[in-house]
Amino acid sequence: MTLDGSGSTSPIDSFYAVVPAGGAGTRLWPLSRARSPKFLRDLRGSGRSLLQETWDRLSPLCEDRFLVVTGSAHADAVGSQLDKVPAEAILTEPAARDSMAAIGYAAAVLERQDPDAVMGSFAADHVITGEAEFAAAVATAVAVAREGWLVTLGIEPTFPSSAFGYIHAGAPLAGHDGVSVVAEFVEKPSVETATEYLAAGGFRWNAGMFVARPSTILDLLHTWHPAFADRLRELAADPSLVEQAWADLPKIALDHAIAEPAAAAGKVATVPAPFGWDDIGDFDSLATLLGGEEPEGTVVLGEESLVQAVETSGLVVPHDKLVAVVGLDDVVVVDTPDAILVTTRERAQDVKKLVNALKDGGRGDLT
Repeated sequence: MTLDGSGSTSPIDSFYAVVPAGGAGTRLWPLSRARSPKFLRDLRGSGRSLLQETWDRLSPLCEDRFLVVTGSAHADAVGSQLDKVPAEAILTEPAARDSMAAIGYAAAVLERQDPDAVMGSFAADHVITGEAEFAAAVATAVAVAREGWLVTLGIEPTFPSSAFGYIHAGAPLAGHDGVSVVAEFVEKPSVETATEYLAAGGFRWNAGMFVARPSTILDLLHTWHPAFADRLRELAADPSLVEQAWADLPKIALDHAIAEPAAAAGKVATVPAPFGWDDIGDFDSLATLLGGEEPEGTVVLGEESLVQAVETSGLVVPHDKLVAVVGLDDVVVVDTPDAILVTTRERAQDVKKLVNALKDGGRGDLT
């Protein structure tokens, strides 16, 4: 059980939370940079970074069984923000090798540490609302994972998004109400196809939340990438090898490495996740998160006294000076010490192109 008599969450036996903390969040430039990515930022005005909110959400379920996998450049900042997490629980990557290496290495460490462990991987930069619903979904996923399944939490879609991959739920899993075997993972579809998915039912957003025994993850990896799995187990046995060997690991996402082929082999289950979820993928989603689906006027992240908006709607993020906007609809204005972004909510996804242009133009120092 994960809910006590007062409605509060309680720990899940032998459950470990693994938090991959990486990526630059380029669509949120200039707020998110390679040196200060979005998981280290307070993007909700709560006084807590997204990483800290992730710890707040998971620690009641896992207690001190909490691991973070992050780049060596961010290890100090992660340790500073998570002052209750011991240094040995912060695993550092010498180079970015995508999610399979990060999560697989954590699995190899836990496999050696606790034979009864069940681990859940949850991104450091997502926003989740509905604590009780989240705890219940994780508890169900852990119970299924103990039986040897790779389990993913499937987010109930609220609109036909083309920004997310989808999980196609298949036959019900016997013995677990509401849980289904995954028929397939589907790449990001067109809006038209996503609309058909929602009309058909049985499709959920893939938020990249996976729960499994560490040995399940590594054994599945060994099925399709045996040398990769063997190397991760070697690194867990002798961490002194990580610095030298890490750059030679395959660069591949967990979804492609094991989730998709395992689903085709009938080895993946999905738990419906009715809680609120947002990956804050761009400034349009940030504006919606802060102001609601149809915000009135201008939404401000930061000191509201620094913004003067006249007949304007959209999102403004001030820094240390007055930002004045007149007569613009669905605008995005972001002020930082060394850069100012002006765009629209409709073109928010294109901010990534701007970051690429800065790199190509020799201004990587700004990214």
